[in-house]
Amino acid sequence: MGDHFQTIVDLQATPRQAAQLAERVVEWLVTEGIVLAERTDCVLGQPLGHPPGPNWQRAVAPDDADRDPWDGLAVYTGRTVFHSGQGGAEAVSCPRCGVTTRLITDEWDLVEDAWAPFGKAIDAWHKTGTAQVDCPACAGSVPLPDWTWADDWFAFAHLGFEFWNWPPFTEEFRTRISGLLDGHRTAYVWGKL
Repeated sequence: MGDHFQTIVDLQATPRQAAQLAERVVEWLVTEGIVLAERTDCVLGQPLGHPPGPNWQRAVAPDDADRDPWDGLAVYTGRTVFHSGQGGAEAVSCPRCGVTTRLITDEWDLVEDAWAPFGKAIDAWHKTGTAQVDCPACAGSVPLPDWTWADDWFAFAHLGFEFWNWPPFTEEFRTRISGLLDGHRTAYVWGKL
């Protein structure tokens, strides 16, 4: 069965902005009653998180409001490689030329030559916060966080809000979070472990 997660990732927050923006979003979530201010052992991968509040339904579609969330919100405010968990990224697109590079075959086998530069870049970004990948189509050197991953499989950022075992969020809720992040570009990374 597994544990499911939904992560709203701020793709533009700098390391210096992350804590202040996180505080703003959590304060709004608490004020709205979507999560509680207290932190408990309610998330995977972090020691403490914010459990669901009495008005958690404000974040989900009415059709899903009868499925109670049973875990909470983990807030990440440091360099993090966010990913969708099981499986792998199918493809990635260059933001400069728009060409999509397939990373797996139709039989779900990894295309080693295509994946290798991205794998190295992900390791480098995780360690240093910077990495470039040369596009196989246009040969442009593109910062790793600027690539567009199929189904938002990866996101490289300094701020993310990861909700564990909640019903799917509404677009309105995700847009509201983006607004609280000064209108920054966001990614919606979801998956299961």
